[in-house]
Amino acid sequence: MTATTLYSQKKLNADPKNTKLEWLGEKVLGKHPGTIMLQSGWLIWENNRITSGEFIIDMRTIKSDEGLTRLEEHLRSDDFFSVEKFPVSKLTITGSDDFGKGTATVRGTLTIKGITNPVEFTATRQEKEDGTWFYANITIDRTQYNVRYGSGKFFDNLGDKIIYDNFKVNVTLFVK
Repeated sequence: MTATTLYSQKKLNADPKNTKLEWLGEKVLGKHPGTIMLQSGWLIWENNRITSGEFIIDMRTIKSDEGLTRLEEHLRSDDFFSVEKFPVSKLTITGSDDFGKGTATVRGTLTIKGITNPVEFTATRQEKEDGTWFYANITIDRTQYNVRYGSGKFFDNLGDKIIYDNFKVNVTLFVK
């Protein structure tokens, strides 16, 4: 029985070059889109589920799609992600529901700025000729990771300068 379990288990390694992590931060008077790079990652696939996984995000690669250098520098500063002190963030997968119909809930933890919180999101899986693709939209409350700049929860009288606490990351993950 142990041999069968080990045999049906597959370690799938992420392909950082073909994986996309697109972020979107919003505020009262607009929004800013951008990208960030996956440094490395893997997941264990067993019985139509993700049983574990780990993904390292290179915070030094945060970019603005609008080419706003000042925004990129501000996001890397201590006001936001303190990239000099915390150059990587980590998503650890602890399990998922069955992907029987192609979509499942994935559970794990997310570590940003050395602070770890539980995370749960819906992911879709597609098997293609070149490998396996997972798609997810993850909403993250930045204040849970001590990213408070411009937050209405922590600062009064911000008016139209409020930056919303939740930001989104649209994930296109390629594994093989």
